[in-house]
Amino acid sequence: MRIAVGQFAATPDWKDNLAACQELTVEAERGGADLLVLPEGVLARFTEDRHRIREVAQPLDGPFVTELRASTVGGHVTVVVGIHEPSDDGRVFNTLVALRDGELVGRYRKIHLYDAFGDQESANVRPADEPPVVIEVAGTKVGLMTCYDVRFPELARLLVDAGAEVLALPAAWVRGPAKERHWEVMITARALENTCWVAASGECGPRNIGNSLVVDPLGTVRSRLAAVRGLAWAEADPGITAAARRALPVLANRRFAVDPTVIPLPLPLAGSGAH
Repeated sequence: MRIAVGQFAATPDWKDNLAACQELTVEAERGGADLLVLPEGVLARFTEDRHRIREVAQPLDGPFVTELRASTVGGHVTVVVGIHEPSDDGRVFNTLVALRDGELVGRYRKIHLYDAFGDQESANVRPADEPPVVIEVAGTKVGLMTCYDVRFPELARLLVDAGAEVLALPAAWVRGPAKERHWEVMITARALENTCWVAASGECGPRNIGNSLVVDPLGTVRSRLAAVRGLAWAEADPGITAAARRALPVLANRRFAVDPTVIPLPLPLAGSGAH
């Protein structure tokens, strides 16, 4: 499977961001990509006013997804990208959509919210309580994760248990002390402990690190971008995956199963917001 991971800096205008996604989709299609992974939450750039997430959210049949779906008609590539989607409790879902040939072929709502490092995503975003999502792309099963999810190895393992050989990870990884190191370590760990590929796309720009990369089942970075807009490419060869799993049979050697039960979370405090 030919993978492209793409990154750009989102603007406050969803139409600009749609155009960026469309341009990268055309470039990925021309390059023969089977899978294009774009960043998380691309409807708008979010800085200090995180409540704006609620204002810019669009349903899955809204103009952003509808127009991006139209851009994939007649094409081969599967595009995975993140938006914010209204929910019925006043907050929004942080949602990944997978689009191919004009169709919505998958949807994943983020489970683990970024209530860390002084931030509080749950003030405006509702955590999902749904099973992991695996889609099929060019005969390969692809598991969907979003940003902070990468810090929770049990989700990656559940996706691999469901057959995933590739994990698609859209993100908007915030800058901070050692954060770029965390990003690469977590992605590499998820690849190694599951002997799978991880295709991670990070938004670039003043707030986020970019550094999109593809890591193979033995933890080698096969392709990466720095902090500029563009695409990085890699070939996720199933033969490499099979060879890695023979050489490093961690999935066969493990002694514990992962319980798929979702732990309920408390509601955010009234009046709470992002810090």
